[in-house]
Amino acid sequence: MHLTKFGHACVRIEKDGRRLVVDPGGLTETHAVDGADAVLVTHEHFDHFSEELLRRAARNNPALKIWTNTSVARLLDGLGAQVTAVGEGDAFTAAGFDVKVHGTWHAPLHPDIPRIGNIGFLVDDALFHPGDALTVPGTPVDTLLLPVHGPWSTTGQLIDYVRAVAPRQTYAVHDGALNDAGTAMIAGFLGDNGPGTGAAYHRLTAGACAEIG
Repeated sequence: MHLTKFGHACVRIEKDGRRLVVDPGGLTETHAVDGADAVLVTHEHFDHFSEELLRRAARNNPALKIWTNTSVARLLDGLGAQVTAVGEGDAFTAAGFDVKVHGTWHAPLHPDIPRIGNIGFLVDDALFHPGDALTVPGTPVDTLLLPVHGPWSTTGQLIDYVRAVAPRQTYAVHDGALNDAGTAMIAGFLGDNGPGTGAAYHRLTAGACAEIG
């Protein structure tokens, strides 16, 4: 699979000419969905979901399919069969990729802030995007897209999370609020100079690509 990183939490996965995009949100370059055959959305927060972007993409490409949780599906009301709501334990095929859903809830932010739904997507039994949660899928994962910075996690939690998932490698996502110093600090803890996670750590800049799987 060919992985392309876009702004913040969005990635595009390509294989045999098929394009699957995950979490194109308000911090994502609008061209991320160009040529997409399918889109997956983990939850409704603006940095993962842009209603305007997806409605425009669906209008421009009537064959585009979107899979997401029930909350986001309601926000995309009117798109009909282009949108499918899924949840924990569901499995489906999107743009020729086998996708399995893991997780239910967004990571807790604070007792005074209500939690929202969040689902993670395991693509081709190899690549896992957890959205805004530290969901352990309970099945082997080759490549973990690791949300490295958010108001709901600490670096220590990330280290323990990678150890629990036990992937071969991680790629940083959810890094749009970090400056260069912040990304270097995170890499220091999650990379070879940290306490050890058992997985190789990588970070792609926006627009950069890597071959995975």
